[in-house]
Amino acid sequence: MRINTAIRQATYPIAILGERNFALVWSSVWTVQTGNQMEALILAWYVLEVTGSPLLVGLIASARMGLNFLAIFSGAIADRLPRHRLLAFVELVMTCFGASVLILMLTGFLQVWHLFAITLSAGLVRIFQMPSAQALIGDTLPPDKISNGAALSSMAQNLSTILGPFVGGLLYKTWGPEGGYIGVALLYFTSSICAFFVRPVRVTESQPRGSVLGTVMEGLRYVKGQQVLWATLAIAVIINLTGWPFHTALLAIFASNVLETGPDGLGLLTASFGIGALAGSLGWATFRNLQHIGKLMILSVVVWHGSMLVFALSSNLYLSLAILLVTGLAFSSTQVMMLTAMLRTTQADYRGRVLGLRVLAIYAYAFGGAGAGFLAGLWGAPIAAVTIGLAGIVMTCSLVVFTPQLRRA
Repeated sequence: MRINTAIRQATYPIAILGERNFALVWSSVWTVQTGNQMEALILAWYVLEVTGSPLLVGLIASARMGLNFLAIFSGAIADRLPRHRLLAFVELVMTCFGASVLILMLTGFLQVWHLFAITLSAGLVRIFQMPSAQALIGDTLPPDKISNGAALSSMAQNLSTILGPFVGGLLYKTWGPEGGYIGVALLYFTSSICAFFVRPVRVTESQPRGSVLGTVMEGLRYVKGQQVLWATLAIAVIINLTGWPFHTALLAIFASNVLETGPDGLGLLTASFGIGALAGSLGWATFRNLQHIGKLMILSVVVWHGSMLVFALSSNLYLSLAILLVTGLAFSSTQVMMLTAMLRTTQADYRGRVLGLRVLAIYAYAFGGAGAGFLAGLWGAPIAAVTIGLAGIVMTCSLVVFTPQLRRA
């Protein structure tokens, strides 16, 4: 009997994928995120290869998020239109942008400024993708399965983080950037097709009326009145200021200056983080109807930042790899708890606007990444990691003191 129970528990996430609409949404998320990760690597390597300028590589990465501040409006639009149709259209437009780069490459007309213009335009379109896709998780699952859907969505993104750069690098090496962009465009198109075949889901009693700005303001007033929501969004800002810069901006510096390893060692460190993140999201997906989301979210953030403090003390590659497994697990746990809290707490007709604000919170990374890099240049990577790790813990604990509803969520 215990064996049967264990088997049912382990296969529960697969059973949720039997929900047709959710399976299509999940497939759309996985394929578009894999394409996104592939494109990020191909763009960075191509710009570096053509220009030899690390500055331009950094700028092309920034251009991908340059218009994220407009996400506050994308969420409002996701609440005014059928979300599955909006998602399909957005991903079809992303396919067209990818095909445009491919055509310019094949015809020999591609210039670096073309890449910046297309990347910035694609970034504007991409801000509609996350609010629509994540809102559809709540739209296509019953309330008691939302936490499992959130975990599986996080798993799809973590899997794409591992596979996307690997496949993108392999295609680039084998068939050049043209081969890479063929893969990117095909993945974006597949994602669009998956979203298109999601059956219409009626989740709102009435569509928002009036201007888009009025819809935005209505959403802001709604979030202001929901302590769990604005506290979760505040945590999203905190982790983008302090948590994300660790494994993006600082990890390469640790690999080179502290652990004294090369690109292969950096690849191992990144893979270790990704494996931990994938294991965490898959583990949470096996739990039915997660409880105590607020406490688990707070604990995950504290463990995430605490592991950064421990990592800063290590000068051994293998010990650092083990620590990053914990960091990745806490990272994905934070993502799962945040998405679950937002989907469960938010009324269906406000989900797009709330998740649009979640995308807006990512903009804090621009300041967090720059700050972490500045501190690493000034005092070294270990002190920078300790500083942002402590800052993340202090800010999270300070927020928790004033948000009792989050603790009880």
